[in-house]
Amino acid sequence: MDFNWTLFFEPTPYGDGIYLNWLWNGAVVTLSLAITSWVIAFVLGSIIGIMRTFKNKWLNTFAVAYIELFRNIPLLAQMFIWYMLMPEMLSGALKTWFIQDLDPNVHSFILAAIALGLFTSARIAEQVRTGIQTLPVGQKYAATALGLSKLQMYRYILLPNAYRKIVPTLTSEMTNIIKNSSVASTIGLIDLIGQIDRINESTNSIVEILCGVTLTFMLINYSVITIMRLVEKKTRLPNMMSGG
Repeated sequence: MDFNWTLFFEPTPYGDGIYLNWLWNGAVVTLSLAITSWVIAFVLGSIIGIMRTFKNKWLNTFAVAYIELFRNIPLLAQMFIWYMLMPEMLSGALKTWFIQDLDPNVHSFILAAIALGLFTSARIAEQVRTGIQTLPVGQKYAATALGLSKLQMYRYILLPNAYRKIVPTLTSEMTNIIKNSSVASTIGLIDLIGQIDRINESTNSIVEILCGVTLTFMLINYSVITIMRLVEKKTRLPNMMSGG
């Protein structure tokens, strides 16, 4: 089998550059979706994870229900639920703007980011809970002895140390969110996966396209892993074992 490796340097039929530009645009959309979803997941996951460590029955129950809901429904199903239902929940001018006036790719991007962010937040919440609960109990006693409020204790002592402990698992979730972003193509987002059909329609070279997309995903994830290893090295505290 002969591989046409120069495919990505051939001009597109629309006069907008070469096919490598299409691949690059897809990679930018995929990375943007992953970053946006990660911000949503990290913020919500941290809040829910903290609530899981409270002794308040109602907050704890809400946090457990949230985690079980978003963790146990397949991402593909959640993606379609948001895509089908969220626009219908809007009303008036906002609904008209979101459905009719908004660029279709931006429309899909927003819904995909919400679905992927909520799905991942449930996983991060459990990691944050575990990180906090495995900290030495002496840290809580020290914070209490210093007269810190619960908010101050979490903000200045527990959360910074917990995040340092769970950097490896957060790295795993970051790579997972990049891979899971490929599901967004099912609701019409022209991301890295969405570019496969677009390029193949013009070139009929599916093998080369799949190789190029696979290599792009590998480079993105390898870059994330390398950055997070540096973060872990810089934030590691001496004499703090991962087990607490």
